[in-house]
Amino acid sequence: MSGTPKLIHQARWNEPVVMEMGVKGRRGIVFPRPETDAAALVPAGMRRRQAPALPEMTEHDVLRHYLHLSQQVLGMMGVSLFGTCTMKYNPRVSEALGLRPQMAEIHPLQDDSTIQGLLEIVHRFDLILRELSGMDQFVFQAAGGADAAYTHTCVTRGYFAAKGELEQRNEIITSIQAHPCNPATAATAGFKVVTLMLEENGYPSIEALKAALSNRTAALMINNPDDMGVYNPQIVEWTKLVKQAGGLAFYDHANFNGVMGRIRARELGFDACMFMLHKTFGGPKGGGGPAVGAYGCSAELAPFLPKPIVVKDEATGLYRMDHDRPDSVGKVREFLGNLHIVMRAYVWARAMGGDGIKEAADLAVLANNYMEKKLLAIPGVARSNPEAKTWRMEMTRYGLGPLKEETGLGVVEVGNRMTDYGIDAPWLSHEPWVVPEPFTPEAGELWSKEDIDLWCDVLAKVCDEARSDPEMVRTAPHNAPIGRVDGEAPEDPARWATTWRAWQRKRAALAQQAAE
Repeated sequence: MSGTPKLIHQARWNEPVVMEMGVKGRRGIVFPRPETDAAALVPAGMRRRQAPALPEMTEHDVLRHYLHLSQQVLGMMGVSLFGTCTMKYNPRVSEALGLRPQMAEIHPLQDDSTIQGLLEIVHRFDLILRELSGMDQFVFQAAGGADAAYTHTCVTRGYFAAKGELEQRNEIITSIQAHPCNPATAATAGFKVVTLMLEENGYPSIEALKAALSNRTAALMINNPDDMGVYNPQIVEWTKLVKQAGGLAFYDHANFNGVMGRIRARELGFDACMFMLHKTFGGPKGGGGPAVGAYGCSAELAPFLPKPIVVKDEATGLYRMDHDRPDSVGKVREFLGNLHIVMRAYVWARAMGGDGIKEAADLAVLANNYMEKKLLAIPGVARSNPEAKTWRMEMTRYGLGPLKEETGLGVVEVGNRMTDYGIDAPWLSHEPWVVPEPFTPEAGELWSKEDIDLWCDVLAKVCDEARSDPEMVRTAPHNAPIGRVDGEAPEDPARWATTWRAWQRKRAALAQQAAE
C-alpha cells in the first residue's frame, strides 16, 4: 500500500423525519387573511374537509432540520469510482446557467420565437453528436439510457412496419453482458430476446452470432466495450452480418467514455446509437434523475424518430420544432425531454472541444489500467474473464469471490466498511451477476492518481481486516450517520410505505399486532 487510510467520522444527528417534528401553534410565516373568500374559488368537490396534517414549525426549526440532513449526506464527499455511470465533475458554470431565468423559467408550450436560444443549443448539440457518431439526426426526448434503448425498439417497430416485415422480424439479439435495458426494452416492445453468452475472449463468438441470425432478426442491441472493460474487435464483422440478415444494429454507448473521439458508431456499421448526457457529457447524475439518453440514427431511420424535431430554417436562420412528421413513432416522453441537461452537455462539449474529448478518453483508459495493476495485487481480488488477456478499456469488472471463499465476507460487507474510510461504496454489477461478488470501479478522466491510490489502499486495508477482524467488517459501517439498513423491510409490504399517512397506518397495525 502507498499509505495508511484514515477513518472518516461522518456527521450524525438523532434527527426524526420532519412529519414527526413541530409543536402545535408554531409558525414560520403568518400570512394575512385574504380580503375575499379564496375558498369560494375552489370547486366544492375539491375542497379539503380538514386541514392537512403538516408539522407546525418555525422557519429556524425547518432550516436546522434540513441542515442536519445535508450534513449527514454531504459529509460523504469521498472518492466515488462509480462504474458504468462515469461519475465526473459537473462544471459549476453549467449549474449557474441552468438556474438563470432564461433556462429555469422556460415553459415547454412557449412559442418557438420566444425560445430561439434554447432551440439553437439543441440544434448545435445535435450537430456535435452527429460528428462524434457519424449519425444523421439526434433527438433528446428519452429520459435516460433505458428510455433511449426503448426509443430504438419503437423506431425498429416503425421501420419494419413500414416495410411490411414487422410480423416476421420479431427477434432482437443481445448478449448476457449487454446492459439489461437492451433485453428489457426489446421485450417491452413485443420482441423475442435472443441472448448470446460470453466465450473465451470475453465476448460471444462470430459463430454464435451467425447461429442466432435469421429472417426473424429485427435488430442487434449491444454495448462495446461492455462492463467487463472488454472491447469486441470483431464488431465491424458483427454489424455486417446483421445487415446481411436484414436487421438493424444499435450501439448502446453507455460506456462511451473510454472511446469517445476515437470511434464513430456509423463507421462501425451501426444504424443507431445512444449517449448518456447525464454521465458521459458532464451532466449531474444521481438520485434517479434528471437524465437524457440522446438517441441518434441514420437518415434511413430518421423519419420514424419521436417528434418534434428541432430544425433550422437556413433561409431565415431561425429555429423551429417540426411536428409534421407522418411516419414518427410519436413520443417517448413529454415535450422535448430534459433540455436543461442538454444545455449542460452542450456547455461541457464546447468547453472540452474535440482535442479535449480525445484526451479525456485517453486519460480514462490510462487510469483504468493503472488501477488494474494495483487491484490485482490485492489478495482476494479477481478480474472478470481472466482468460481474456487483452487490455481493458476505461472500466473493468472485478470480483471478491476469492475473499468470500476465504473469509465468508463479500462485496456488500467490504463496501459498507469502505465508507468508514471516506470511500463511497462501490458499484457492484447489473443483474445477473456473471462474476462472483462483483464490483466495477470507473476512474474516468476525473480522479487523480492520489485519489485512485487511496481507493485501492482502502480496499486492500478492508480485505486485510476481513481476515484479521471479520466482525468489524461484517457489522460495518461504524462511522456513518446510520448503521446498516435492514434489507428485509423493503420486501415486506406491511413495513414499508411511500406516504406519511400509509406509514402511520402500518405502524399502528404493527404496534397492535405486537401488543396482541
